[in-house]
Amino acid sequence: MNYKVVMNKTEKYNFQYCQKIVVFSKDLNSVLLCKRKGETDYDGIYSFIGGKMETSDKDIVSAIQREKNEEVGEGFKIKLYSHLSNNLTFKKKDGSFMILPHYYARHIEGEVKLNKEYSDYKWVEIDKLDMFEPKIASIPEIVKILLKIKNIMQDESLVII
Repeated sequence: MNYKVVMNKTEKYNFQYCQKIVVFSKDLNSVLLCKRKGETDYDGIYSFIGGKMETSDKDIVSAIQREKNEEVGEGFKIKLYSHLSNNLTFKKKDGSFMILPHYYARHIEGEVKLNKEYSDYKWVEIDKLDMFEPKIASIPEIVKILLKIKNIMQDESLVII
């Protein structure tokens, strides 16, 4: 069998795992959105923070912590609920696929210190998300779902990162 043929048959099963962190304000009235910079698919668009899991990450929490530290700084502390996520799939412009699990988090302290992947950030009030632009279209629905998940969480299940 030709190697190229085998790759074509399995290509549809290749994907990147790209966890997203939905960071709510302390009072749960706002959500953190950061403006992407220099990205092929979403340049200039506000999104949640997060990124691809790497083979060096020992588990999902360490992957989320690494991404949080890289993108908004180590001093920006959150309480994370890692037991449930809202999962979406996405096909990038280059044809590759991603699984995007969205995790609930709540800000507890520290200032946002953006890295070079972002040009701006905003705490957007939840009741104004529908009108806020430019954003990834799924953001309001994901926020609603994660607020429902919040209702079944136990505070002792949250981990500080």
